[in-house]
Amino acid sequence: MYKYLLFTCLLAAFAFTARGQNPDTTSKEILKSKMDTLKATKADTDFVSFRRKKVHKEKVYHIDTTHSPHKAVIRSLIIPGWGQIYNHRIWKVPIIYGVLGSLGAGIVFNSQNYKLFLALSKYRNRLIVPKSTDPYYDEYNLYSKAGDQQIYDAKDGYRRDRDLCILGTLLFWGVNAIDAYIDAKFIHSYTLDNNFSMRITPAMMEQPLYAQSALRSYIPGIKLTMTL
Repeated sequence: MYKYLLFTCLLAAFAFTARGQNPDTTSKEILKSKMDTLKATKADTDFVSFRRKKVHKEKVYHIDTTHSPHKAVIRSLIIPGWGQIYNHRIWKVPIIYGVLGSLGAGIVFNSQNYKLFLALSKYRNRLIVPKSTDPYYDEYNLYSKAGDQQIYDAKDGYRRDRDLCILGTLLFWGVNAIDAYIDAKFIHSYTLDNNFSMRITPAMMEQPLYAQSALRSYIPGIKLTMTL
């Protein structure tokens, strides 16, 4: 009798225990709440990214610290064209030596003729007839029919031209050094950005006041925009 009563109590206890175990929905609700939060956060992020303006990268100019304008000037002062070679402007070297060569030829030519007419002027001024062994004897006979003033003027002219050629050589030597400095300073000191663009668009251009009329003051044209 007691056994049956005990068995019945145990069955009742198991029944109440099984009924008291309800399904656990708390974890599912938490997971669903997290998923909704992530979706909302992602949607907000996408909206903010859509509304955010694009930031354009500014141009950067890289300084060439290995190139020295001082070195370019010093080299051009020592040897014309050396600074241009240092600046990788080799095509300027033939121009430099062409000009300097022309000026040098002018110096030699005018110096020789100046010496000639200076000697003839001395012969004329001192009333000396040179001997066959004297310098410029043949030239004296060649210009024997020329007047004294013509000899003096020729002497002064060749001296003036010689001095001008010497002055031109010195000036061009300085120009050569200045050119080397400009190349080194303004071309090799900075490198241009590769973000180069060009845009061509139609536009209406305003005419000058003298060309405007009552009918029209604008004319159609083409607008060219370049970004360096």
